[in-house]
Amino acid sequence: MNLGLEGKVIVVTGGAAGIGGAITEMLAEEGARPVIFARRAPDPQWFASLGGKATFVEVELSRDEECRKAVEETRERFGTVYGLVNNAGINDGVGIEAGPEAFRASLEKNLIHYYTLVHLLADDFRKSKGAIVNISSKTAVTGQGGTSAYVAAKAAQLGLTREWAAAFAGDGVRVNAVLPAEVMTPLYERWIATFDNPSEKLAEITSRIPLGQRMTEAREIAAMAVFALSQQALHLTGQWLFVDGGYTHLDRALAGV
Repeated sequence: MNLGLEGKVIVVTGGAAGIGGAITEMLAEEGARPVIFARRAPDPQWFASLGGKATFVEVELSRDEECRKAVEETRERFGTVYGLVNNAGINDGVGIEAGPEAFRASLEKNLIHYYTLVHLLADDFRKSKGAIVNISSKTAVTGQGGTSAYVAAKAAQLGLTREWAAAFAGDGVRVNAVLPAEVMTPLYERWIATFDNPSEKLAEITSRIPLGQRMTEAREIAAMAVFALSQQALHLTGQWLFVDGGYTHLDRALAGV
């Protein structure tokens, strides 16, 4: 299937590792021009494997002026931006006891830059009739416990997906969200490692995933995100797309738990 992304400039925040890295890889494979916005440079070997199709722009996404400069640099180098994958963030465990200051700081890391980049790139999207994909999380609809700020950010991303889909509908710009559940990324590996028996904890989690009792792969999330950006999804907008093996919605009895 030709996804029609050849030569299209697409910004991927946090696009050098984990889910973001998988999205960058798949965009490069489709002939797009992914531009990674992140605070740290990608692994050189991994970056070289993309064959020069991707670009890295160093930016602290919580700082508005750095976001503005990164957008301007991207435009100067490549012209109009077609797409944006809002992906960067971290489940930082800011819960009820952390207090308002920590809560606000977490929203800066996990939510505010989603809005900032859409604000800065809105004219590009209108001009290119482009697309936005917000990477949210199943925690937005399930809760998790102990992570109020992250869940607030992820739920807000779902609301903004619908709001932006409505706001851009007259311009032919599409906005969708992809919701992962259990995906084995470097961040997830570090979280699993905090348990006394990581392998036992992982087995407990995967046993509850109805389809295959396995973790979702990062490239499976990427495939949905790239499709949602593509010319094969021109009538897809305002959707929350769950790629989770049924984890969020199906009866736990299906997994034998």
